[in-house]
Amino acid sequence: MAAINHQWLSRWFEARGISLWGIADLSVLMGESPSPPYPRGVAFSVAMDKEIMASIKAGPNRSYADEYNRVNLIIDQLGAELSRDIRAIGYNAIHLAASKRTDLEKIAGEFPHKTVATLAGLGWIGKCCQLVTRTDGPWVRLGSVFTDAPLPTGKPVTTSFCGSCSECVKACPAGAITGESWKAGVEREALLDPSKCDHFKKRRFKQFNAGHNCNICGAACPYGLKSLKP
Repeated sequence: MAAINHQWLSRWFEARGISLWGIADLSVLMGESPSPPYPRGVAFSVAMDKEIMASIKAGPNRSYADEYNRVNLIIDQLGAELSRDIRAIGYNAIHLAASKRTDLEKIAGEFPHKTVATLAGLGWIGKCCQLVTRTDGPWVRLGSVFTDAPLPTGKPVTTSFCGSCSECVKACPAGAITGESWKAGVEREALLDPSKCDHFKKRRFKQFNAGHNCNICGAACPYGLKSLKP
């Protein structure tokens, strides 16, 4: 069986222009990862267009919907390619779709990309309940590949770095964000009322309701706005 290590992954992502990625230890989740259980998760992010993200403070537009779909397609292509390349080396690997709601009642996917990303050290969960990175704020989309390859893992992020900032809370027109700060193990509902968020989005922005977030909260994030500067 050929070797697979951090250097191999680094070259793989560099060749595809991906700078923010990491490896998560999923064994801490005690079998909660997709079946069969995989002990490692490779998390990566693709940045959204910054000008488009800054343009949706009043709500999503067609440019945002198109960009959302474009980036999701890139993530799904990368995830499929990486899992295929890992399997070619001799290990098991599957990728998780960039945006696929499988639990309509809980308004959730099969497994949260954000969990893999925080365990891999990519960022923290903001008060807006999205992953926040230091380089692009929440203006990113996430991909995840699950594998049994014995990869070295990164240092998890376990606490929020939002501090006293509440820009996303004030920006949310649905009043769905509680303003609580995240730390590892906190349930999503402590930060966000997903039903209130989803219902508002469907009622107010139904023309863009194809799986997209309205993301008014994310557009207000200072970490995202800071990335606009040269």
